[in-house]
Amino acid sequence: MQKIAIVGASTLLGKELKELLLDSPLAAAEIILFDEEDVLGQLEQLGDEVTFLGRVTAESFEGVDFAFFTGTHALTDKHWRQAVRSNCPVIDLSGSLDKDAGVMVRAPWLMVKTSGADLLTTAIVAADPAAVALALLMERLAKAAPVRFAAATVLQPASQLGSGAMDELHQQTVNLLSFQTLPRAVFDAQTAYNMLGGFGESAPTALNECADRVRRHYQRLAGPEGARLLIQVLQAPIFHGHCFSMAVEFEHATDLSSIEQALSGEHIDLVLEDTDTPSNLAATGQNDLLVRVKPEGVTETIHVAGSSPVTKLWLWVATDNLRVNAANAIECALELEKMRPRGKVQ
Repeated sequence: MQKIAIVGASTLLGKELKELLLDSPLAAAEIILFDEEDVLGQLEQLGDEVTFLGRVTAESFEGVDFAFFTGTHALTDKHWRQAVRSNCPVIDLSGSLDKDAGVMVRAPWLMVKTSGADLLTTAIVAADPAAVALALLMERLAKAAPVRFAAATVLQPASQLGSGAMDELHQQTVNLLSFQTLPRAVFDAQTAYNMLGGFGESAPTALNECADRVRRHYQRLAGPEGARLLIQVLQAPIFHGHCFSMAVEFEHATDLSSIEQALSGEHIDLVLEDTDTPSNLAATGQNDLLVRVKPEGVTETIHVAGSSPVTKLWLWVATDNLRVNAANAIECALELEKMRPRGKVQ
């Protein structure tokens, strides 16, 4: 039986990964949960069973097939090399290792040819979920026609920064309605009922850092031949789910039906009706990207074969950021599993 470790299991991302693993090809594996010192002993539901969060030790990764790191940067930095020394491949979802030399950023959903995993791979960074969504969309659009220009505004939810950010957004909302002082430990700014282009100077994570990570991962995934994409990240006053507004211009006029056909396929759910527009609420719990296409300057889009050619269009996209992140990480593990030797050497 395979054995899987989740380090940072009490986080929002850790809980999402745990739930998705139980409905994946790795569902039969034994799952062990680890976390920070301050939550040790906390009870966690694991399928029909209840288990405890354990402490990470030098022996924690012995005999473990994969270790998913879903906690803080500090937790990952402290323990990921222990896993590697125990011959346990690491899949990092924390965003801590993407600047380490030799650690690949991966998104198996994409068809683009980047350097893949092999027998010597010890650690993989599961690509940022916003970068995964953007790279997948740009890859599909390029099948319809060469892209001349593209720009995307990413509306980031509080859950992308963890449960502390979710709690702060909730408490800010409550305090505003009761005319009380706002908590600012995470954002150092008012996020409730407000759209932010940056956090306060005392915020532990800068919004620019989030944007840089999305841009960096997009470039890794798109590769040198991929279409250039301008990316802006804003902090939205929402709890959960990424939303994206994208503007795209093609090198030449292309039928809308051809564009929609290129976008359609695995991992993308094309929404054709204005009354059923993608939203962060609609995307919750969905593995796919919800995508709405509208040509520039067209008030009513008609989806028929041979429709009028267009050169410019808008995309409105919504995804479940935690679910996309967890699903991509599991795909990374399955990719690594294919590389591992099976059976006995004669």
